[in-house]
Amino acid sequence: MTASSPRRRSLLGAALMAAVSAGCSAGGGPVGSLRLATGPEGGPYNAFGRSFTEAVNASGRLTLTPVSSAASVDNLQQLADGSVDLALTTADVAEDAVLGHDTFDHPLGLTALARVYVNYLHLLAPADGPVRELADLAGRRVATGAVGSGLQVTAGRLLRQAAIGVRQQSLGLTESLAALRGGALDAVFWSGGVPTPAVSALTRELPLRFVPLDAVAAQLRERYGPVYTAVTLPAGAYGLGSPVATLGVGNYLTARPGVPGDAVRQLLGILFDRWATLLRSVTAGARLEPRFAVSTGAVPLHPGAAAYYRSVYG
Repeated sequence: MTASSPRRRSLLGAALMAAVSAGCSAGGGPVGSLRLATGPEGGPYNAFGRSFTEAVNASGRLTLTPVSSAASVDNLQQLADGSVDLALTTADVAEDAVLGHDTFDHPLGLTALARVYVNYLHLLAPADGPVRELADLAGRRVATGAVGSGLQVTAGRLLRQAAIGVRQQSLGLTESLAALRGGALDAVFWSGGVPTPAVSALTRELPLRFVPLDAVAAQLRERYGPVYTAVTLPAGAYGLGSPVATLGVGNYLTARPGVPGDAVRQLLGILFDRWATLLRSVTAGARLEPRFAVSTGAVPLHPGAAAYYRSVYG
């Protein structure tokens, strides 16, 4: 990375100063082993978590253990009760957690290391089925994600915003796609990188329609702010002939405030050294840049993360 420019310094400055001013509660003492809450087997959080764990352990500087989970909500609950030290989570769930909103009845203490990549919300339906647009979901059998997942939060908000009632099924990705293939579901919500390998595999067995979600996505951004972004499933992904507009939500790597600052700096050094390989396991074509990584909204940067970004990028 080249020396930082004034523009880059201005982009990073506010986030870094806020975290540095939080003090040294995260400490710099030695740490032996850390536990990272990832996600369910076969999902992108699990894949990223295992790849990151391998990179960290190979460095010889830290020991990191991945912990399978139901994903975002479950991860932050484990972080709060001390079962894990680090957790992957979607931006909307993380913001709810620090503010004590919706799923969380009181604020949780957590900090961010980085915004790592963006999930793309998919709404999948059989190409020859009755679901051609979002309104067609009314009264139908729809998978909205596993209990404890960030997908349930995002899909639930979208359906409420659109005032659509569905026969909701709380299923993970593997179970959802199997049920869609077998005709037990009319549609499936999924939030992940592009392409998601399991979705690509299903397109080779069952012609799928990818339903646009841009109208409601804009409303969600207006209501909830920049945790949501406008994105498109690109032409060529999943065999799509043209882009499909949808909703994006960031993914954060978070930590307990008490994780030592030295450990956080080492973790971020490995993340930025290996991002191209690590992100390949969850989404194609993504990049990790500091001005993107520090954009963690209401979730404060860990002081160790602030120190890392300032020492490396100025």
